[in-house]
Amino acid sequence: MAATPQSPVPVPSPAGAGGIGHAGSGGTDLELYREKFRRRLPDSLDELHGPAEGVVEPPATVVWSGLRAFDLANERQRMSLYRTVLAEGMRQDLCALLNRDILLRSWPTLRILVSTTVRGVWEDRFSQLRALADVPPSQPPARRRRPRQGPAAA
Repeated sequence: MAATPQSPVPVPSPAGAGGIGHAGSGGTDLELYREKFRRRLPDSLDELHGPAEGVVEPPATVVWSGLRAFDLANERQRMSLYRTVLAEGMRQDLCALLNRDILLRSWPTLRILVSTTVRGVWEDRFSQLRALADVPPSQPPARRRRPRQGPAAA
């Protein structure tokens, strides 16, 4: 039978995906996308030995534009760093840049800042994170307004 939009051509699913997918089907694509993140995960949260304080400058392979140095004392910068590393980092980046205690403390808020795919993969692998799924996120920190400078401020 020829492939038509109504009857796509069946294609084998990736190992462990559980069944036959269809060429161009969202399910197969999603499973491949999830697998990309699964392969990056550490075996244990104890492998996350990143800094707990100071300024972090991730490699350009993780953060290639915008803010390049993140002050861990600044909650917005810390959350931005963690969100980016979770989405873009490889296993060695995750282990070197993320701190287990900070991740656990931040997860209730961080889990709503990352994609559903990243959140699902991390919570599926680590029961400690899944247990925090019902903890309400903290309120985002208020933005500090910068004082006006220059002639317009006078």
